[in-house]
Order: sequence, then C-alpha cells, then structure tokens
Amino acid sequence: MADSDTTHVSNRSELVFVTDAQDCNPNGNPMGEDRPRIDPVTNRAAVTDVRLKRYLRDQLDADGHPVYVKKTGEESKVRAQLALDLFDDVESVEDLDAVDDIREEFLALATDVRYFGATLSFNADSNEELLEAAKEQFPSQFTGPVQFSPARSLNAVETNEETSKLTSVIATQTDKEQGGYGLDDHRIKYGIFPFHGLVDEHGARDTNLTPADVERLDTLCWRALKNQTISRSKVGQEPRLYLRVEYSTTGYHVGDLHNDVRLDQDRSEAEAEMRSIRDVCLDLTHLVETLDRVTADEHIETVHTVGSHRLSISVEDSEYTAADLPSILRDHDVPVDEVDVYDEFESTLPNEA
Repeated sequence: MADSDTTHVSNRSELVFVTDAQDCNPNGNPMGEDRPRIDPVTNRAAVTDVRLKRYLRDQLDADGHPVYVKKTGEESKVRAQLALDLFDDVESVEDLDAVDDIREEFLALATDVRYFGATLSFNADSNEELLEAAKEQFPSQFTGPVQFSPARSLNAVETNEETSKLTSVIATQTDKEQGGYGLDDHRIKYGIFPFHGLVDEHGARDTNLTPADVERLDTLCWRALKNQTISRSKVGQEPRLYLRVEYSTTGYHVGDLHNDVRLDQDRSEAEAEMRSIRDVCLDLTHLVETLDRVTADEHIETVHTVGSHRLSISVEDSEYTAADLPSILRDHDVPVDEVDVYDEFESTLPNEA
C-alpha cells in the first residue's frame, strides 16, 4: 500500500498560482488546429484547469507516486485496467475478491485521485472476467477536493505569426543536400497567468486527502511547471508566484483571490510590447490588503508562499520582487511559511519500503 497518513484535512485552503509563457503554446485547442486558446474579444489567452492538472499528475508520476490517470505511451488501456494496474497483487477475480476494502485501498494507492477525483465508470465491454469483476467492485466516481479555475492572461497576447510555419532542414547522407518540411507552429509571444484553486476540507473526506497531500502542493505546483513543460511547444513556461492560504475558520475562504493580482500598468511595458518576465510588474497591493484584513478577522492559519526573484511586484507604490512577499506579509502581521521548494520537496516523495 502507498504511504499515506490517515488524518483527513481539517482546514480549507485557497491557492493563487502565477505562471507565465514566452514564445510557446501553453494550451492548444484541439478543436482549433491546436492554436493557443485566445478570447477573440479581449485577446487574453487561456490555460485550462485540465492542462494544469495534467502537469501536476505527470509530476506525481515522475516522483514515483502511483497515479490512476497517466500517460500510457503507445498502449491503449481501458479504465478498469488502469485502476487494476495500481494493485501489484491483483491478477485474478479471486485476488480482487480478497481485497478488504477496494475503495480505501484504491485511494491509498491513487495519489492523483485523492487530489482531483476521477471517473471510474468502466462501461466498455471488455470480455475479460477480471475487468468485468472490477466494474462491479469499484465505485463509479470520486469528486476531487482540489480544483483549479482556468487561468486567463492578465495581458492581451500576440501570436508569433512570423513562425506560423517553420521549416525543419535536414542534411542528407549523400551530397549533403538539404530538404525540409513544414510544421504548424502556433505560439504566443508572452502571457502571464494567475490560476485560482481551492482545497475543500469536506470533499477531502471523500477521497481521503491528507494534510501531507495538501502540503505537497506547495512544492509540487512549482516543480511541475519546471519539469513538465519541456516539450517543443511547451518549453518557455515558468512558475512565478505561489500562495496557499490555509484558513483556520471552518467553511471559510475569501474566494477569487487571483482577482487581487493585477498588472502594474505604470511599471510594466505596454501589453503589445510584452515579450518576457522583465517587461512585467504585478501590483499585489489589493492581495496584501485582503490578507491583512482576513488575518485581523482571525480567519488565516498560515500563508504558504514562494516567489521568483525575477518577477517584479509592487505594493503600495513600492517595488519589490515576488521573493520579497513573505517579508511584506510579515510586516502586516500575516502568518507566513516561506516555502523552500528544493529543500523541502524530497520529504514529499514516497517512502521507500
């Protein structure tokens, strides 16, 4: 069984996760020739919650955590088989019947399901006895307690029309002749995206999400954007600012905290001229004011945060970097846990048996 403590999450958390994308396609639309998702009215780009959760699942898998929803390479597997793959000792109907509590065992193994839930309605007729038995024993669905909203860029983006068709040139073995072929290449020049997330303590009981699972998010989100965006069309994305506001009041959260993150128009380049993180400054004045007020009302347990030294921020007309945010919050008496991603993430990896 996977390592997992049995304590359920008692506190609700709200997340703000700011990422950016330079000269890449952060989220292609398969219904639109895989072009970046861009609002035709505002020219704001969008990255779906599904895309972000894909990165997080892939990082969990890379870290050695068992996951239910994962890449299977060229092999196509039905959902029932993917679920059974998590059980090392289940190879027959008799083995499946011997599992004491299939629901609890599955949740202990499927790390990603504890976070994001999953559909386990095994509808396809497999004609295999074990897979048919799995249909009867597994629950049909888990609702995930960790949810993100799609992120819309704070700036209106421009596309790299000059590279809509790239040519790859290949030197042949004979005569060193060069040949080429066209590649559709749809990218945005630059966009910065604030994701909003929520960890629901009530939903956590349904999937057995533990405090350790929630704490893992503090390093997982950052590392997922670093490690899982290295394909040709995705490279160019970076994590810039992460906050997990852990509340102390039952059933309470501020809501839409990402709307307190704005472009500082005076300190940023014009949106049409933004090309990199050096052209951006985020105004966090409203965010700091909100956290200050909610702390005074005794709703906050701790704000867990990490920020990039390369992201400029402003608070009350003074300029800093995102790495300075913990100090700014402490000056407002907000309780802060300053996350050191690369010092702390190893403690979130699976225990070796």
